[in-house]
Amino acid sequence: MNDATAYVLLEDGERFDGIACGADAHAVGEVVFTTGMTGYQEAMTDPSFAGQLITFTTAHVGNYGVSGEAMESSGIHARAAIMRAATNRSDAPGADLGGWLDWLREHGIPGITDLDTRALVRHIRDAGAMRGGVFPARIAEDEARALIAAEPSMDGRDLAREVTPSELIRLEPLGPGVAGSDGPTIAMIDTGVKTSIVRNLRLRGATVELHPCTTSAADLLAGDADAFFMANGPGDPAALGYVVETLRALVGKKPVYGICLGHQLLCRAVGLETYKLPFGHRGSNHPVKDLETGRVEITSQNHGFAVLGPGGAKTVDADEPVRWETDFGAAELTHVNLYDRTVEGLTLRDVQGATVQYHPEAGPGPHDSLYLFDRFIKEIVAA
Repeated sequence: MNDATAYVLLEDGERFDGIACGADAHAVGEVVFTTGMTGYQEAMTDPSFAGQLITFTTAHVGNYGVSGEAMESSGIHARAAIMRAATNRSDAPGADLGGWLDWLREHGIPGITDLDTRALVRHIRDAGAMRGGVFPARIAEDEARALIAAEPSMDGRDLAREVTPSELIRLEPLGPGVAGSDGPTIAMIDTGVKTSIVRNLRLRGATVELHPCTTSAADLLAGDADAFFMANGPGDPAALGYVVETLRALVGKKPVYGICLGHQLLCRAVGLETYKLPFGHRGSNHPVKDLETGRVEITSQNHGFAVLGPGGAKTVDADEPVRWETDFGAAELTHVNLYDRTVEGLTLRDVQGATVQYHPEAGPGPHDSLYLFDRFIKEIVAA
């Protein structure tokens, strides 16, 4: 386009031109895409997007402004927003934090609009998620290529230390306990948890402790927690060996649950392996089958890695609760992704623990899976 004022450049040399918006700056990182129709603010503030530039597949982004209610953390973690048609609606109902583009500028986050996001997403689907950047037109391609080359790969990258709290945070319940019981105390190893996950646990009567991801198993076991919880976060689970070793010391002592990155870390803790997906699962429209009930749930997801199935297979072809033998006994498949047949959840049969790869908190997304929080709390109380 002749009037381009910014461009996206990928590490394989592909270039996509557009119009600069947001902050007057450049950003590099892993370029990924999300298929959610809404939830642009939740995506940008989700710590799982740390180190990444988000391509939004939905055409219009910014229509309803930004609000305090939609914050998934205290700030923005994604490094840039790549859009087809950005809108700055500061007068939208509920936009108490102002307009979308004003908000990006205020936080120093570059954006690009009027870009062919369809072509960019098709390229990522074919070639895989890769390093890239958003650059104003004044930055020459040679300089942009050097900046991209200097950016570390997502493989083997520990980003949890960048988003974890520096000290213990204790949050009191926001609602009564499930089934009339007193709510449990849940100790969470915080690798970048979303606010809505914590809120859903607190609404069900739980007291939630957010621990730095470097907290030792001895310190966690010395507390009064009724269960341990792992939630979402950025980076490669294989780079978080110190968290995996902590979890290995916790499994079997008290109930342990995992969501998203927490699912991957708990699986690694019991002896399973993870691998990098070609372009990941990101969005709020991913179908997952619950093998226990037979129901298909539309889920919200944000991850670039997955757990290998039994025998080291990347996919599970049958809709059956197949089993792994782990270092802590049997693990049974509970959920499978209907897009690509990847592992979406399992339960430990010989010790108490369970995981799901997707985000049941619906922040943003459908509410199909909110019941999982009730299940987690009831199992903890019963234990």
